[in-house]
Amino acid sequence: MLDTLIGQIQSAQATRRPLVVLGCGSKSWHAAQATGQQLVLADYRGIVDYQPTERVVTARAGTRLTDLQAELARHGQMLAAEPPTLGGQASLGGALACGWSGPRRPWAGALRDQVLGCTIINGQGQLLRFGGQVMKNVAGFDLSRLMVGSFGTLGVIVEASLRLAPRPETELVLRFELDQADAIRMMNHTAGSPFPLSGAAWERKILRLRLSGHASAVAAAAEQLGGDPDPEGLIWFARLADLRHPLFADPGQGMALWRLSLPSAAPPLLPGYPQLLDWGGALRWLVAPLEQSKVIRAAVEHQGGHATCLRQGSGGARLPRQHPLPPALAALQKRLKQAFDPAGILNPGAPLPGL
Repeated sequence: MLDTLIGQIQSAQATRRPLVVLGCGSKSWHAAQATGQQLVLADYRGIVDYQPTERVVTARAGTRLTDLQAELARHGQMLAAEPPTLGGQASLGGALACGWSGPRRPWAGALRDQVLGCTIINGQGQLLRFGGQVMKNVAGFDLSRLMVGSFGTLGVIVEASLRLAPRPETELVLRFELDQADAIRMMNHTAGSPFPLSGAAWERKILRLRLSGHASAVAAAAEQLGGDPDPEGLIWFARLADLRHPLFADPGQGMALWRLSLPSAAPPLLPGYPQLLDWGGALRWLVAPLEQSKVIRAAVEHQGGHATCLRQGSGGARLPRQHPLPPALAALQKRLKQAFDPAGILNPGAPLPGL
């Protein structure tokens, strides 16, 4: 099938025919701006190599995340970045192309940090390999990481090797009734303490802290932190990681779902709109009218962050998804696109990598 994919891209490059790179279609609502003939990788799947003792796995792009995670769980391991499975439909290639990480990200690292190497097909139909399967093999490592979050605009990810983490012995969620400002202060305080945190999120005056690790360490941290045990907390965090929280649904006519990246200690922004804070306050989800886009981006930029329009309801002009880049970064972005996909056939209209 690899030869077929290469042939499709070479043919499209020769005729300047746009291609929409598609895994299992779980994120098609996000890639709505991309147009062209579909290049589907769902059938290019399977684990190529798995070394539990080395905590490294290599798998093809079409491999379902749920299938991969089930195999890793058999050996007491996991993908530490907690990428969303989107109801079991997400593929490894799609997860890497979008680069989204779950609630564990501030403590376990981003998904791109766990990529050791990858194989791609660029916009000229060339098969390229970057990185390796162990951390000490660093040749091309940065190029592997560049592919994560590039939304298929630089190359089609066909295979990747990832570093794994052990599954925690136990997990517990505590809840606290706090307003947003107090929750931000507490999240930043606990982040600087030696607690075994793996999640810190707030919504509707409820702060939830997830603790993961050895049973004795989790119990000791829970006693120090106080709060109330949340019997549904692990399910709540699983839904958050999987983007199945109600906030992620279609925002409705004239509305948009925003993903705000901010310094974790940034004060509450844009009160009055539905919000959810994740990553200890560094990632904030917001649903607001489309007409407020300039206000939202200006407020976030004032705090040193950036705002991404992740999902837009019907009605109104289509908003640019990405926050505008500084001129120097925008120029670098265009040069990268020219180097990897000079004909511009891969996912035209999709966001370019934010670098």
